[in-house]
Amino acid sequence: MKTSQSIASALLIGFASIFGTQQSEACTRVLYAGEDSLYIVGRSLDWKTPIPTNIYVYPRGMTKVSSDKPGALTWTSKYGAVYAVGYDGGITEGMNEKGLSINGLFCKGTVYNNADTEGRPPMSMAMFVGWLLDMNETTAEVVKVLKQHNFTIGGQTFDGGTVSALHWGITDASGHTAILEFDHGNIKIYEGNDIRVLTNDPQWPAMQAINDYWKKVGGQNMLPGTVKSPDRFVRADYFIRHVKSTRNAQLGVSETRSVLACSCVPYEYTVETEPNVSSTQWRSFSNLRDRLYYFDIVTNLGMYYVDLKKIDLRPGQPVRKFDTAKHTDTVGDVTHLLVKSKPFTPMY
Repeated sequence: MKTSQSIASALLIGFASIFGTQQSEACTRVLYAGEDSLYIVGRSLDWKTPIPTNIYVYPRGMTKVSSDKPGALTWTSKYGAVYAVGYDGGITEGMNEKGLSINGLFCKGTVYNNADTEGRPPMSMAMFVGWLLDMNETTAEVVKVLKQHNFTIGGQTFDGGTVSALHWGITDASGHTAILEFDHGNIKIYEGNDIRVLTNDPQWPAMQAINDYWKKVGGQNMLPGTVKSPDRFVRADYFIRHVKSTRNAQLGVSETRSVLACSCVPYEYTVETEPNVSSTQWRSFSNLRDRLYYFDIVTNLGMYYVDLKKIDLRPGQPVRKFDTAKHTDTVGDVTHLLVKSKPFTPMY
């Protein structure tokens, strides 16, 4: 009769055979649930080459377009928001003034469009997150918009031809979360109040099956330790559910930061047999209750944050920007260091 240890070993070998050859676009997203309605979304941005990222704050009342192609959607923003903008050309993630946070992470199984989506209004990847943050207050509102699927999504490649194959984590100030994935052109949405982690591939149903196995093993007994997406998911899910729950925002960010750090890929870590292993470039933390957006570049001396409550987001106010390359030794509240700026130019 096989022992439980031998069965576990066999299962581990099986998982390794399934996921061992995957490339590692190693982003991680966690949701910390504290007391007194304290919810903090932490995420890492991992990639094999630098992705320069600046912080922009947009006011309400700005008219925007989804694409430079014919038939594009046009909207006027209902809510102000802070965006992390890669290459000064596309919104990677952000949080709006209502405490709605949306983060895009790589997922290689993504296929955005099919024959049924042809002819729908074009939506650029550069503006997709901005559109959802600009027009919605809650996760439920975002889900309603997404289920209408009145768009076809696409965008420029980057980093020598890489396609932005993504899935998204969406969380509002109540902690309600949805995972958005595209499966051969069809939108798949997974909702719940207990969704705490998102990494990369496989897609959500398969990832849950893997995590369910590890829950039975018990994280206090053993956790998987590689940088592959399923292993990082399991570690993050276990630790984010077992750190102390607090109402103190600073302590909550510290706990979220520590969980994220042990679920990321160390900076400039490489694997000789896996040339596409990606290490963490930066981490962000969105305090959805207090409307604080933290940014943590791993090569900087410290972490800083923008306080949306201190910024005038009324229509007619200017776009503001924080140039991360000019502030490598800045720590703490940088709201006063935001400067008036032109809007970023979308890489449609």
